[in-house]
Amino acid sequence: MTVFRYINAKTDLTTNSATDIYTCPTKSVAVVDSIFVSEDSGNADTITLTVTDSASAVFSLYKTKAISANATAELITHSGIYLTAGEKISATAATANRLHIIISIRETFTGTN
Repeated sequence: MTVFRYINAKTDLTTNSATDIYTCPTKSVAVVDSIFVSEDSGNADTITLTVTDSASAVFSLYKTKAISANATAELITHSGIYLTAGEKISATAATANRLHIIISIRETFTGTN
């Protein structure tokens, strides 16, 4: 039986190290519909977004993307990034405690890997 689920993965980037935001569950596929990044400290910053596949290979979505002070940027707009079981999206802020990220995702439980 196919089961659908709509979720928002959200994180306050409190470090300047890579932070896993979302990992596609076992026996599922996921479609990333949108990615929003908000700067909340009054200082411009940058963010790097990556996708890591199930073999641990890392692929860059955005490399040092500028986010203006007190602004929100929509980085993916209903374009659809497809993830399979075990693949994940990670974010790295240049400076800790400045950026929030929200990812809207449609998950489908397929019952197979």
